Amino acid sequence: MEKFDAIVIGSGPGGYVCAIKLAQLGIKVACVEGNTSLGGTCLNVGCIPSKALLNASHNYHNSLENFSKMGIEVDPPVVNWSKMLSYKESMIKDNTKGIEYLFKKNKITLINGWASFIDQNTISVDNKNFKANYFVIATGAEASNLKNIEFDEQMIVSSTGALELKKIPKKMIIVGAGVIGLEMGSIYSRLGTEVTVVEFFDKVLNGMDHDISKNFKSILQKQGFKFHLNSSVSTITKEKKGVKVTFKQVASDDQKELSADVVLVATGRKPFTKNLKLENIGVELNPKGQIETDSNWRTTAKNIFAIGDVTSGPMLAHKAEEEGIAVAEIVAGQAGHVNFQVIPSVVYTDPEVASVGKTENELKEEGIQVKVGKFSFMGNGRAKTVFSSNGFVKIIADSNNDRILGAHIIGPAAGDLIHEVCMAMEFGASTEDLARTCHAHPTFSEAVREAALACGLGAIHS
Repeated sequence: MEKFDAIVIGSGPGGYVCAIKLAQLGIKVACVEGNTSLGGTCLNVGCIPSKALLNASHNYHNSLENFSKMGIEVDPPVVNWSKMLSYKESMIKDNTKGIEYLFKKNKITLINGWASFIDQNTISVDNKNFKANYFVIATGAEASNLKNIEFDEQMIVSSTGALELKKIPKKMIIVGAGVIGLEMGSIYSRLGTEVTVVEFFDKVLNGMDHDISKNFKSILQKQGFKFHLNSSVSTITKEKKGVKVTFKQVASDDQKELSADVVLVATGRKPFTKNLKLENIGVELNPKGQIETDSNWRTTAKNIFAIGDVTSGPMLAHKAEEEGIAVAEIVAGQAGHVNFQVIPSVVYTDPEVASVGKTENELKEEGIQVKVGKFSFMGNGRAKTVFSSNGFVKIIADSNNDRILGAHIIGPAAGDLIHEVCMAMEFGASTEDLARTCHAHPTFSEAVREAALACGLGAIHS
């Protein structure tokens, strides 16, 4: 029976990063993966393919709306959907092949198959047993569904099915106005689909800053999105020519109906622990189905760790990566650490939305006196040149010491700009530190500096 120092179960962002870090630290490591390709949900049916289609649809939209404004005259472009899907698949293949290369480079043993625990030091994979001193569970999450509604991945789809539709639908209903629903909606809306969103809460991107949510909804409506907020879905039924969604407003008994070619259910994700047989090792789950861990990601079986979407916290690939590195360091006898206060969140729509730290409302509810600096991209020269001046940068700081406590951005390259604030927060910087840092002109990042200036005497360009 082959034995390792550590075995990582799952090759998603958390798992493969953890395995590589373990190998770099001199640990003999194996990684178990049940799917045919490495990379987990993120690389195969999540982050990478969705960003590929977002990029393709964004370029198509630009060719229709903005090329002629810049003096680029082209025949009306036509979407070749099958070719666009092939482009998406090529991006998946490039990234998964990259992980295979990294595994070989770092001498990580890949075990193909689905793992289940026999005891705290033994797993079974396709009837073969493997031993290790430590295990890291990084099995991720799967799409959650509404009660009594099943995915057929053709007409009633999860995000996985939405990435593989045989044709671009004329009408799409999205249940859920979170990150996944709005990103997918953006793809198809730009390709000509009529998109309607049904959301249980009273705003889009529930949990994000109120100013961001309000502004973003307005922008999406101008792009053609239709919204039914405060609405609860009762049934989703397939008909001869499409799908019917029945819903009602939360405070009303009046039923409403909508019909479309496709319904995307984007109501969140749930931990994937199927067939691990955690009961054999006494690993406990909480009521949400997440694996319980302590502050060092140890489960109730102390030689077994759990990271990423299978545990509590935001379901983000980069959060899983950070935890994977920290656990690898702990296994190697070092002090692994993750600063959960400085984990950014990004929505890859157009414009992008990005956030880090606390929202204004959260801080006020905690009784913290804050000051807020905002700057609109309308005052940013670079944003104007690329027809992307919608949105703003909002920085929140402690009124007493000027320390940055959060930042919320909606606008061009928001997903990249947010990291400037992440770095500042990691080093405990003040808004004055950020405001006094010279920023190149003309760049989108000047908007971040201007928002920092707005926390003081005021922005220059507004």
